[in-house]
Amino acid sequence: VCQSDKNAREEEKDDMASLKHIAALILARGGSKGIHLKNIRMLAGVPLIGWVIRPALDSAVFDSVWVSTDHDEIERVARALGAKVHRRSPEVSKDSSSSLETIQEFSRIHPEVDVICNIQATSPCLHPWHLKEALEYITKKGCDSVFSVVRRHRFRWQEVKKDGQCTKALNLNPGRRPRRQDWAGELCENGSFYFATKELIQKGLLQGGKMKYYEMDPEYSVDIDVDIDWPIAEQRVLRYGYFGKDKPEVVRLQLCNVSGCTLTYISANEEEVVSINTREQAGIHMLKKEEVKVILIEKDTITKALADKLSETLGCPQEVEDKLKKVQELMEKEGMVLKAKAKSQMEQDRICRNTF
Repeated sequence: VCQSDKNAREEEKDDMASLKHIAALILARGGSKGIHLKNIRMLAGVPLIGWVIRPALDSAVFDSVWVSTDHDEIERVARALGAKVHRRSPEVSKDSSSSLETIQEFSRIHPEVDVICNIQATSPCLHPWHLKEALEYITKKGCDSVFSVVRRHRFRWQEVKKDGQCTKALNLNPGRRPRRQDWAGELCENGSFYFATKELIQKGLLQGGKMKYYEMDPEYSVDIDVDIDWPIAEQRVLRYGYFGKDKPEVVRLQLCNVSGCTLTYISANEEEVVSINTREQAGIHMLKKEEVKVILIEKDTITKALADKLSETLGCPQEVEDKLKKVQELMEKEGMVLKAKAKSQMEQDRICRNTF
């Protein structure tokens, strides 16, 4: 097995040797007809462009990651996020300039780059594995271009441009409309990224030669430019965005005050009745299922009896002594280490433009 792994690594190295330099290029022009400086507007606490710079860097498949811009502020944000900057010329910074023209200019200025991956700045749910897997079509399968697609289940109809003209279905039989589960759908470009060799770009093409598509799941195919607004995009990013290589630390110990989970009522004969919400019990069950040690803490005499019952019912130990002392004892017993709360990856990546 070891020899097989070694041979596989050597073959991969040989595949990569023929490609001297693979670069990621993110186009971020300063002018935007819709949202001013949209590419560096904060999205879920991170500049929009940061959501694609981070996976490009963390994918570890690029020799360099660039942002092509004509704007000083975008340049400052891009550099702060770890990307290099290509200052595009005024000739390719017009409203009428195409992405291909900008990529061709970059290729001329950087002839050492053999493969360029044009990553769309407005695709904030990109992950490193998308880029890694797509690039293998070029490094291992000999493709000249690879582009991302998403599967859509949309019925298309012919556009009517003249009065009296009738429309017709383009991709379905109206008499036999398929159910979604019975129809494979169609593959549509989602614009997230385009890999192309230098030779292809020099010919004026981003797609050509031996081509392959890379299918992305719909939840990762977010395009702010086309089909999504900012509040919805933030919710999608928080759920499906890439937050970095570091995994969040896992909670292994939780101490619960029973009194915080209870309600006290006065009965008709003026006696106190204490109850606990069943959702609190369900929450404790979920924590224990995730191997979190839960300890009940209660000193209040009114809820002490309830705490005793919960401890018996839920199988949670109960302590009434000093909390910190108990935590320290348990951590020492379980081999845990108490750490100061670390900043999240998102918080580390926050960039306030006022600090530039």
